[in-house]
Amino acid sequence: MRPTTYYFVTFFIILLCCCCSSCFGRKHSHHKTRRHAKKHAVPPQKQLLNVEHFGAKADGKSDNSQVYIYIYIYIYIYIYFLELAFKKAWDKACSNSSASANILVPQGKTYYVKHINFTGPCKSAISLEIQGTIKSFPQMYDIPRRLWILFEDVRNMNVFGGGTIDGNGQIWWENSCKIKKTKALTFKNCTNLTLSNLKLLNAQQMHVNFQDCNSVVASKLLVVAPEESPNTDGIHVTRTSNINILESEIRTGDDCISIVNGSRNVEVRNIVCGPGHGISIGSLGEDNTENYVSNILVKGAILTGTTNGVRIKTWQGGSGIARNIVFEDILMRNVHNPILINQYYCDKNKKCDKEKSAVQVENVIYRNIKGTSASKVAINLNCSESVPCKNLQLQNVMLTAQQKGEKLKASCSHLALQTTNLNSFPSCS
Repeated sequence: MRPTTYYFVTFFIILLCCCCSSCFGRKHSHHKTRRHAKKHAVPPQKQLLNVEHFGAKADGKSDNSQVYIYIYIYIYIYIYFLELAFKKAWDKACSNSSASANILVPQGKTYYVKHINFTGPCKSAISLEIQGTIKSFPQMYDIPRRLWILFEDVRNMNVFGGGTIDGNGQIWWENSCKIKKTKALTFKNCTNLTLSNLKLLNAQQMHVNFQDCNSVVASKLLVVAPEESPNTDGIHVTRTSNINILESEIRTGDDCISIVNGSRNVEVRNIVCGPGHGISIGSLGEDNTENYVSNILVKGAILTGTTNGVRIKTWQGGSGIARNIVFEDILMRNVHNPILINQYYCDKNKKCDKEKSAVQVENVIYRNIKGTSASKVAINLNCSESVPCKNLQLQNVMLTAQQKGEKLKASCSHLALQTTNLNSFPSCS
C-alpha cells in the first residue's frame, strides 16, 4: 500500500499570494516596498495594509479615495487566490489514487473565504484536518445556492482537527430573510462521513447541514452563536439516513438540532443544548407536502433555558408520517414547553388556514425526562383534530415548576389509541 499523501493548503497560499503581493508591489511602491512584499509573501493572521504603500498622501491636498479602492481590490484578489489554493489542494487530493489523502489547514492562522465547493467523487478517502480558522467576510455578498462551504458527492471523508469554522454572521442576522436561509457548512450526498472535534461559530444562518447523506457520525462539536441570532440552527438533518450526532454542545438562536423530511435511523446522544429552541422533529408538511421521518432516538440530553424542550412540529395541510420516535434520559433546566407536539405549527406573518389533512404522528415515547419547566403547561400534546396522534407513551416523566409554588399542568388534545402515562407528572388525564 502506498503511504498516506499529505497536501498542505499553506503551500499553495505561499505560491499564489506571493504572485498577488508582488504585482501590487510593482504597481504602487518603490524598490524598498517590493523587498518588503517579498519578505512577507505569506500574510500573517492580521495583515497590515499601509495606505501609503498604495499611494496615499497626507499633504492636505490629495484626494485619497482611489487608494481605498486599490486596497479593496487587493483584498478581493488575495481572497480569490486563497480560495483557489483550497480548491487546488482539494482537487489534488481528490484525484490521488493512493489509499488516502490528507489536507491540512494549519494551526494559528485565519483564512478568509467568500465561498467554496469541494466536489467529488474522489479516487481515495480524504481527511481534512482543520487546525486553524476558516472565516467568512463580515459583509453581505452573493453565495451560490446560499451554501458557504459545500462538500458534495464525496465518500469516505473525515473532517476534524480542533480548529474553527466561523461564519462571521452579524451582518447576515441584521438582514435575515427566512425564505433564503444560508447554510455555513453543508454536506450533500456524502457517504461514510465523519465530522468531529471542531468549533462552528456565528453561522450566517444554519451552522451544519446534512442533506441526502448516508452513514454519518458527527461528534465532539461546539456550535455557538448569540441567543438573539435568527435562524442559526446548530445541526440540520434532511433526507439523511443512519446518522449519529454525539457528545456535542450547541448554543444558538434557533433549534439546537432539527430533523426534517426524509430522515430515518437518526441517533442523538449526550447533547448539551441551550440557549436555543430545543431539539425538534420538523417542521413537516409545509405547503401541503408529503413528509416522512422514522426511527429517531434522542437519548442523554441536557437542555438549559431553551424556548422548547423536545418538540415535534407539523403544518396543517401536509401528509405523511412521523413515527417510531423516542426521547429518553433527558434533563430540563428552566425550559419553556419541555414536551411539545404542535400539529398546528404556523411560522408565517399571516394566519394559517385550517386544513383537514395532517402528517400522522405515531409511536412516540417520552421516557425518563426530569427537570424544571419555565411554563405552566409543561406537557403540551396539541395533535391534529382530523389526524389524531397514535400510541404516545409517557414513562417516568417528572417535571416541576422553575418558579416555586407554581402548579404545572399538561394539555393533551386529539390523542388516539393507547396513550399511556406511567409514573409521570404532570400527566394527561
